Amino acid sequence: MSDPRALMLGDRLAALAWGDETAPTWLALHGWLDNAASFSRLAPLLVEHLGIRIVAFDFAGHGLSRRHPPGTDYAIWDYSHDVLDALESLKLEQATLLAHSMGAGVACLVAAALPERVERLLLIDGLGTLTTPAEDTAEQLRKGLLGHRRRVSPAPRYPDIEAAVAARVAGGVTPLDFDTALPLVQRNVESLENGHVRLRTDGRLLRPSMVRFCPEQMVGILQAIKAPTLLVEGETGILGERPMAALARRTMVGLTREVLPGGHHLHLEAAAVEGVAAVMARWQDDG
Repeated sequence: MSDPRALMLGDRLAALAWGDETAPTWLALHGWLDNAASFSRLAPLLVEHLGIRIVAFDFAGHGLSRRHPPGTDYAIWDYSHDVLDALESLKLEQATLLAHSMGAGVACLVAAALPERVERLLLIDGLGTLTTPAEDTAEQLRKGLLGHRRRVSPAPRYPDIEAAVAARVAGGVTPLDFDTALPLVQRNVESLENGHVRLRTDGRLLRPSMVRFCPEQMVGILQAIKAPTLLVEGETGILGERPMAALARRTMVGLTREVLPGGHHLHLEAAAVEGVAAVMARWQDDG
């Protein structure tokens, strides 16, 4: 598999790129607390199968990208500016978006609001964003206000990369093993003078959201998406037959759904990634 090329998109977004610069470019959007290395196993396969270029960037506050300044939030819709800034830096009027989890939610927002900028969507175990029923808005705001007023804890430190990976495996929101977590953690730590490593992730990413879309708003967003969309889910991923996931799938026009063996990070799992690449390549060729 080809090694990625590191690059900067503008002066704040760090990225990894696979494939020839002259090939059609797909933009890859990672999940919450992950980074561009999320696509380190899938991207080379897609580049080989489809003759494309994939540019995966770190969202603000993640990986090697710049953090937001003090007093600034990390709302889900704010990441849409990261996508638009990346497109502008790459001089792309329109692009296919390859997106996982939170990145899939951001991709849906961009595709709904600015359909002229999105050619196709390939979503991995994510569709739409987290929602809060309207009647729970005050409670969500309470959580957000209290969370934002708490002091941010110092970035965790570990004696070595193995310990950092073990901590990610033990404390992850969704299950993943050491081999799957390794590329994510390697990109997300910095070495210290004493040989230890420290996480780069902005601690503010762990704060509760002030507000979220309500389910009705998310339905409206998904109904507005016109781009052909492929959704690849893991059998043990986060969607399945949960009510909101089922509603989101019913809402989408032109949605193709594939459920494959694997978990939430199936595009990064050694046993699942080739199946993901094959499904995506077939769908792209058929389209």
